[in-house]
Amino acid sequence: KSAEKRLRQNAKRRLRNMAVKSAMKTAIKKALSAKGADAALRAALSAIDRAAAKGVIHKNAAARKKSRLVKKFAKG
Repeated sequence: KSAEKRLRQNAKRRLRNMAVKSAMKTAIKKALSAKGADAALRAALSAIDRAAAKGVIHKNAAARKKSRLVKKFAKG
C-alpha cells in the first residue's frame, strides 16, 4: 500500500520537477538570445532561484548556472 502511494507521489513530483526545470531552461535560453536585455537576465536568474528553492536543482548548481550566465552577459 505504501509503495503504491510512493509511486503516486513520485509521478507527481517528477511532473513538477520537469515543468520547473523546463521553465528554467527556457528562461536561460531567452536571456542568452536577447543579448543585453536586462529584464530577460533577471527573469532567468529568478527562474534558477525558484528551481533551487523547490529542490529541483542543488543550490550550488543554481549558483554555478547564475555565475556563468552573468559572466556571459558581462562579456558581450
